[in-house]
Amino acid sequence: MSVKPSSSEPQAAHGDGAVRRRVRRVRDGELREAMDEVAAEVPLALAYNDEPFAVMMATPQDIADFALGFSLSEGIVGAAGELAVEDIATSLEGISVALRVPPARAAALQARRRNLQGRSGCGVCGTESIEAVLRPPPRVGDGPRIAASALQRALRELRRSQPLNALTGATHAAGWADADGALRLVREDVGRHNALDKLIGAMAQAGVDPQRGVCVVTSRASYEMAMKAAQAGIAVLAAISAPTALAIALADSAGLTLIGFARDDGHALYTHPQRLLDDDAVAAPGGHERAPRATEHQR
Repeated sequence: MSVKPSSSEPQAAHGDGAVRRRVRRVRDGELREAMDEVAAEVPLALAYNDEPFAVMMATPQDIADFALGFSLSEGIVGAAGELAVEDIATSLEGISVALRVPPARAAALQARRRNLQGRSGCGVCGTESIEAVLRPPPRVGDGPRIAASALQRALRELRRSQPLNALTGATHAAGWADADGALRLVREDVGRHNALDKLIGAMAQAGVDPQRGVCVVTSRASYEMAMKAAQAGIAVLAAISAPTALAIALADSAGLTLIGFARDDGHALYTHPQRLLDDDAVAAPGGHERAPRATEHQR
């Protein structure tokens, strides 16, 4: 992917992903006024070859990563080299990103005739047919073999690697860890889909092999999250919250190892268990323990 410099790059307040707002807090019956750090959320418009395609709400940082990751996870391009970011322009209304793809890709995109208008970068909102929503992703490759201890390490490091969420308490994160569980890349956004797209874009920019590690996310594993991971060639996706039934079905058909409820005390493995080595796990006889429910932010 190539990025053309622009005189209208997002300003520092946007790049930081947070803004300061006055707040009146009541704690233990005492009222205090203070300045609060609040996650930024702005309309972000993508146009391919001068044709508007999608508008979504997003945290205004890592925009080039998002544009590339969205383009890859939606199947608009097949490789980073097929996308050029010609301009990133910031205005009072939001951020506009001008993208250039090869003519064949532009023609295929025109044939899809989609106009996404989602609040969190949803890859399904606005799709015109059930067939388009349920398009089968390519099967992922053999992927890595990862010890449960490596997954736990990745989750611990992800919790410590979310500066924007630590500041605002309002964002999701998607992280990439190698087969030993060492966290290599993290991206944050108010939308869980956006965070994953940003991570996919960052991985492609850095030349990371999606077959050699695990993706960990601070959300539920929805159908869209599983679809984006599989489309990007990621073989292992671990979410701190629950999967949906459709996500499990898609992961199973795509060869994706899908892990839910990934917490300090364990995890739930739903599909293709051969990649996760639970060498320390002990099976409880006849156990049918119900998984813990998710908090609202984890959704």
